[in-house]
Amino acid sequence: MKLQKTRVRFAPSPTGLLHVGNARTALYNWLFARHTGGEFLLRIEDTDLDRSEVKHEAQLMEDLRWLGLEWDEGPGVPGPHAPYRQSERLGIYREHTERLLREGKAYRCFCTAEELEAERARAAAAHMPQVYSGNCRGIDREESAKRAALGEPFAVRLRIPEHALRFHDMVRGEVEFASDAVSDPILVRSGSGKSGGVPVYNYVVTIDDALMEITHVIRGDDHLSNTPKQVAIYEAFGWKVPEFAHLSTILGSDRERLSKRHGATSIASFREMGILPEALVNYLALLGWGAEGGTRETFTEDELTREFKLERVTASPAVFDWAKLHWLNRHYMKGAEVARLTELAWPYFEKAGLLPTQGAADEKVSVWLEALIAVFLPSLDQLDQLPEKAEFVFRMDVAAAKANPENASVLGTEIAGKVLAAFAARVSGVDAGAVTAERFKAWMNEIKAETGAKGKDLFHPVRIALTGAHSGPEFDKLIPVIEAGSRLELPVHVASVRERVGRFVGMR
Repeated sequence: MKLQKTRVRFAPSPTGLLHVGNARTALYNWLFARHTGGEFLLRIEDTDLDRSEVKHEAQLMEDLRWLGLEWDEGPGVPGPHAPYRQSERLGIYREHTERLLREGKAYRCFCTAEELEAERARAAAAHMPQVYSGNCRGIDREESAKRAALGEPFAVRLRIPEHALRFHDMVRGEVEFASDAVSDPILVRSGSGKSGGVPVYNYVVTIDDALMEITHVIRGDDHLSNTPKQVAIYEAFGWKVPEFAHLSTILGSDRERLSKRHGATSIASFREMGILPEALVNYLALLGWGAEGGTRETFTEDELTREFKLERVTASPAVFDWAKLHWLNRHYMKGAEVARLTELAWPYFEKAGLLPTQGAADEKVSVWLEALIAVFLPSLDQLDQLPEKAEFVFRMDVAAAKANPENASVLGTEIAGKVLAAFAARVSGVDAGAVTAERFKAWMNEIKAETGAKGKDLFHPVRIALTGAHSGPEFDKLIPVIEAGSRLELPVHVASVRERVGRFVGMR
């Protein structure tokens, strides 16, 4: 017997940005498909026409591609199960609704919104479950069809069978819901015509999953209560029920559901901040999953594909940890090609007015920026921090540097004055932009012998004069970057070592 190929889907609604929870769901589906040699489908659930927007659809597809999650079937990738937008499949849903009504597995419900609300209020007052009473269940089919033909608005409800609704969850095990806890769910909202109004989520998603031959439904646990209704729909059509896997909720540091108040949560925001896609994919994978042994935390895409198993996914909520994401981003930035980081970082400098337009600048500027990034890379969590970290290279407020209390305590000593005077005397005798790391080192050794200063007393006054702070990147890397930058034509002039010390000493 030939085994059916594994088929999974990611089915977002284009009503907003792609966020962490949905991105993790997409990733787990993609990894499961790649691990099992199956197929990954993208389907757009846009039946909410009032909120669905083309721009959101375009953005979510761009975000998926940025993460490296290419789909095997879906928008832009034609396949045998097209169309892949629910708004283009309404005729399919109508045909299936007519079939259920014809077979008596669904019925028209003529109850008004006011009647249903009154019914819920009575149930609440009696401390009873607030489920539909089945008031229209017994209406004769001929009478039902006649009332519909006369234009009376109706919804279509599924006739829930009188047995427990069971399914297997690959994360939670066997799950069972009593039929009376589900009641008869609405399949099509109230409307008129042969098949009623607009079909609801639980109905269309089940039809689509069945017709698209989805074997495993991997999604967030907020859909757990929807699953028994969907199982009942599968049974009504005589379709095989797929395997399910409901992923745990992602929480913020306060152990509340992750939301905007915890900081950026959209994939577009992480991209704008300068989080590398490989770092984010690695981190998302760890939000509820771990490899055999549980000791590794860094994985390439190929390693994740080999290691990923749904059986290793935990049902416990995952907590979003910015520190861990930043640790992973530092790991991947360290291993990335500097040319790639330069291309990604340039827009941040351009936006800050520190660099000319990307692509129109001299090649020397690009080479210099690579060197600049290499200097500051060890101190970065994300690429958008670069302009602020490196700002003193482009411009430094001498008065503010001197007024800083921490700097003032260093500069106020007698030894600091001697060190700066000795350094200024040496740097004044060379051309602007001509100080090398070797020459700087030699000077500092001479000043040490001349003044008796050493350690912090020797280096902190000079560092403050050059950078405005008493701590920062290593001099042997920083000095060449400052000097090379001073020879370039940039929107903001990079002052050379001689210019910096001259300004600083001249204002003392």
